[in-house]
Amino acid sequence: HVQLVESGGGSVQAGGSLRLSCAASIETIRRPCMAWSRQAPGKEREVVASIDGDGRSTYAESVKGRFTISEDNVKKTLILDIRGLKDDDTAMYYCTAGWGHCDLQTDFIYWGQGTQVTVS
Repeated sequence: HVQLVESGGGSVQAGGSLRLSCAASIETIRRPCMAWSRQAPGKEREVVASIDGDGRSTYAESVKGRFTISEDNVKKTLILDIRGLKDDDTAMYYCTAGWGHCDLQTDFIYWGQGTQVTVS
């Protein structure tokens, strides 16, 4: 059983920074692949960053160098630090988890409710 609850979204000026958090309740034997995904109006959902149990991360080309995914294992929280925000980053951001090889193409089957990021 996996529950994911995002927080930290908001309205930010272009060039600014933001930290998104995902409180993860994971009652499984194995640790799933964790990731952040986003969906902008009229666009398909895009997985932007993933992290496996050993801390290895993968990023979409569109966010490399600006997004950093990490975990606070004590607080059981997945984090996405965003800097240099652009208008194109405006989207609903989702915390997600799935099984199998951990990268941007993992079969993510658990989803949070999302948190809105608006860049103006």
